[in-house]
Amino acid sequence: MHANRDLVTGFLKNKLKFKGFVISDWQGLYMITSPPHVNYSYSVEAGVGAGIDMIMFPYNFTEFIDDLTYQVKHSIIPMSRTDDSVKRSLRVKFVMGLFENPMADTSLVNQLGSQAHRELAREAVRKSLVLLKNDESADKPLLPLPKKATKILVAGTHADNLGYECGGWTIAWQGLSGNDLAAGTTILRAFKNTVDPSTQVVYSQNPDAEFVRSGKFSHAIVVVGEPSYAETNGDSLNLTISQPDRDTIYNVCGAVKCTVVLISGRPVVMQPYLSSIDALVAAWLPGPRAKKYNVCGAVKCTVVLISGRPVVMQPYLSSIDALVAAWLPGTEGQGVADVLFGNYGFTASLQGRGSRRWSSSL
Repeated sequence: MHANRDLVTGFLKNKLKFKGFVISDWQGLYMITSPPHVNYSYSVEAGVGAGIDMIMFPYNFTEFIDDLTYQVKHSIIPMSRTDDSVKRSLRVKFVMGLFENPMADTSLVNQLGSQAHRELAREAVRKSLVLLKNDESADKPLLPLPKKATKILVAGTHADNLGYECGGWTIAWQGLSGNDLAAGTTILRAFKNTVDPSTQVVYSQNPDAEFVRSGKFSHAIVVVGEPSYAETNGDSLNLTISQPDRDTIYNVCGAVKCTVVLISGRPVVMQPYLSSIDALVAAWLPGPRAKKYNVCGAVKCTVVLISGRPVVMQPYLSSIDALVAAWLPGTEGQGVADVLFGNYGFTASLQGRGSRRWSSSL
């Protein structure tokens, strides 16, 4: 695309009358050749000639300046192409008023992260939860869970990890793991905030089956998903969750009623686990597979899936009592608890016009 003059100039600028300026991708000019940067002068000529107006060079930008200057001086790249790039950039700046007011308006900065914003984000979380499974019996669904119980087990790598709830491009390119990156509420903390004060909440990230069986838990919630990722780091030939979350589902679900919350930025294969899960929730971005085997199967088990894309869950469905897709809920994990414990109902769906239901392939 960086060297495609027909699309960048012919279609976008000429046919569609685009008046803005075109920016390259990060080090995009390097990628015009294979291997990258093998013929740099050609890449500069091809990219600028195609119609790119601003080049993103994070490192050796002087190399680009020197090469472009040489090519313009020797008429390899016409001066008219450079003039067009400058004109487009200046036009946008004039339209935005940057020459009159070059500094950003900071009058609304204090509203960032305000309680009103967090409440809106929390509402978005609960309205995006998708109920994928709610026990085998329509007459006796597992969800919503009772707030008052003797003892609840919470397990899984994503239950107490704000970084995993937020996903990639949060603070860092690939995102971060842990609870120090931003202010927010983990799903575990949200559960503790929601249940009755008399209810004991026990958290074990990856409990073994014996711990689950001997714990006398009323029910269990397993929160699993994918580690944070961005761009090509998220490419994977394996669309299901990884260890240790797999074992957690199998160890927990089956001994108690088990709800699984799946946190992921894409679809994840969950079919192998559905038989062990009582309820399954996709939370999208609020990974790993072993946790479900250890928890689901020992108690009634709800699995909450945190992911930004579909995840294959079929291998675990027989062990799961309830399965919920929570996608990537971000900092407001309280929105997950709002729905799981019945303050609000499930309203989101995977079904749309002309689309294939993800749940049909679980």
